Amino acid sequence: MEIKKIRKILVANRGEIALRVMRTAKEMGIKTVAIYSDADRNSPHVKYADEAVNVGPPPSAQSYLLGDKIIEVCKSLDVDAIHPGYGFLSENSKFAKMAEDNGIIFIGPSPSSIEVMGDKLAAKEAVSHYNVPMVPGVNHAVTEAKEAKEIAEQIGYPVLIKASAGGGGKGMRVVEAPEELEEQMKRAISEAQSAFGDGSVFVEKYITSPRHIEIQVLGDKHGNLVYLFERDCSIQRRHQKVIEEAPSSLLSPEKRKAMGEAALGVARSCNYYGAGTVEFIVDENVDFFFLEMNTRLQVEHPVTEEITGIDLVKEQILIAEGHPLSFKQEDLKIKGHALEVRVYAEDPTNNFLPDIGKLTTYQPPKGPGVRVDDGFEEGMDIPIYYDPMIAKLVTYGKDRTEAIQRMVRAIQEYDITGVKTTLNFCEFAIQHEAFTSGKFDTKFVQNYFKPEMLQKLNPEHMEIAAVLAAMVVEDKNSAHMKVKDNQPSNWKLRVRD
Repeated sequence: MEIKKIRKILVANRGEIALRVMRTAKEMGIKTVAIYSDADRNSPHVKYADEAVNVGPPPSAQSYLLGDKIIEVCKSLDVDAIHPGYGFLSENSKFAKMAEDNGIIFIGPSPSSIEVMGDKLAAKEAVSHYNVPMVPGVNHAVTEAKEAKEIAEQIGYPVLIKASAGGGGKGMRVVEAPEELEEQMKRAISEAQSAFGDGSVFVEKYITSPRHIEIQVLGDKHGNLVYLFERDCSIQRRHQKVIEEAPSSLLSPEKRKAMGEAALGVARSCNYYGAGTVEFIVDENVDFFFLEMNTRLQVEHPVTEEITGIDLVKEQILIAEGHPLSFKQEDLKIKGHALEVRVYAEDPTNNFLPDIGKLTTYQPPKGPGVRVDDGFEEGMDIPIYYDPMIAKLVTYGKDRTEAIQRMVRAIQEYDITGVKTTLNFCEFAIQHEAFTSGKFDTKFVQNYFKPEMLQKLNPEHMEIAAVLAAMVVEDKNSAHMKVKDNQPSNWKLRVRD
């Protein structure tokens, strides 16, 4: 296969992932082009790129999702390749095909792979021929409540009604009993139609206490495939990940190998090349079942990079150029442990609702074993138009204990004011006995978290409470004795300390 050297990449994304891609490109001697909306005019990724082009107003439908416009920018600036990051157009098979048709390399899998794995029913059908464990259920669209009830009776309640297209928890409904099914099915179909323009749903067994474990795969255009071990992404809110780690504390070497080989089967089912992630649900017996494949780089890819020493973005670019993988499965080893927490502008005490405002203070942590992938600077506003993630905070240690200890330290050093964030929740979660013991699942928030638990972790609240309590005591004492003007009170001394 001919090697096509990439000299200039347009990053069809924004924020931290745009910066992440550009940094690797710079190390490889590749020029970069940023695109940005009006809301991101002063963003770090715009300043970092060699060239930058405004593509429209803040709403993503008028800027970052304009595939035609992005292709025109590429052609006008002699761009060789597009890196889509994640989100936006990263899993849009039509955009990947549009790039190819215009002679631009799409740094990702083929349009056909994206299309097959982007439809959960098509993915189930493709994977079914490769001896990959599947959740009990059906591999076809269900539109009638009568059929759904028959399926549920066969596999047993509870069941999950799930949209065939999309993700992020949309179009998903858990049904515990027959009388709930018809109403929940209507809601799932309506939500799927609204979110993805496709109301197709299917029915499968609901795993009641699952772990969410995914396998990172890499494939080249020469047919070589490897897996880079697993990430445990079980701590979630609203079906979306907030804490990830690699490797998982749950898997034995034998189970790890079995899941890795199953992931390669999924990749082979759609002739996959590039970086991809195969997601599995793991039950209380550590039996695993195929969930879906994400045909792009994942938000949590840094933890895999930390334990393998492999730059996944660099590998994506080399694969896109036509190079074969430079390593084999037996060359890959797990070294140490890594954690990632997603620093979202959200309020954990208010059902994790997004928060907006200005980053009045923004000072990320530093030191041994700490990595921060971010796309903001102090003084910037958090836009309302996009995902509320501010940064990914990653720590690495020689083992899981050290990685956790470093994460606690890093969270406590992270200084953000002006918006509420998920940092205090993450600090609570990684120190909880369920997490430290490794005995947790995707219901961690539901089972162990209450908003008031964060109060004791917030030193600012504790200081205010101490000051107020001391003021009450001082007011009472002042009725009996007069404090000299030049004698500071005890509570003032304590606050200054």
